[in-house]
Amino acid sequence: MFRISKEFHFSASHRLDHLAADHQCARLHGHNYIVVVELAAPDLNADGFVRDYHELAPLKAYLDGQFDHRHLNEVLDMPSTAENLARHLFDWCRARWPETSAVRVSETPKTWAEYRP
Repeated sequence: MFRISKEFHFSASHRLDHLAADHQCARLHGHNYIVVVELAAPDLNADGFVRDYHELAPLKAYLDGQFDHRHLNEVLDMPSTAENLARHLFDWCRARWPETSAVRVSETPKTWAEYRP
């Protein structure tokens, strides 16, 4: 199996309203998010790629337009956890690139969530 990945960045705020009031994530705060999309295929295409990295540019446009410098609670219809964001972005990517095998969302350099079916 061949695998490729590409990293994207955006900044956004959120809060997790369903948590206890004394939980730090219940307060408004922000992150410099890192999103890594992974694509996998058993064979390479005629150009020798799983998929040309250039073809992933729509994900950057989507992240910039929908999430960058936005309040995630206002743009997501689910709790704005890294786990939910990873699943949302996986579904968005898989609809465009069937080779999508995983999406990882990092909120900090030490924390990340990944959706991989």
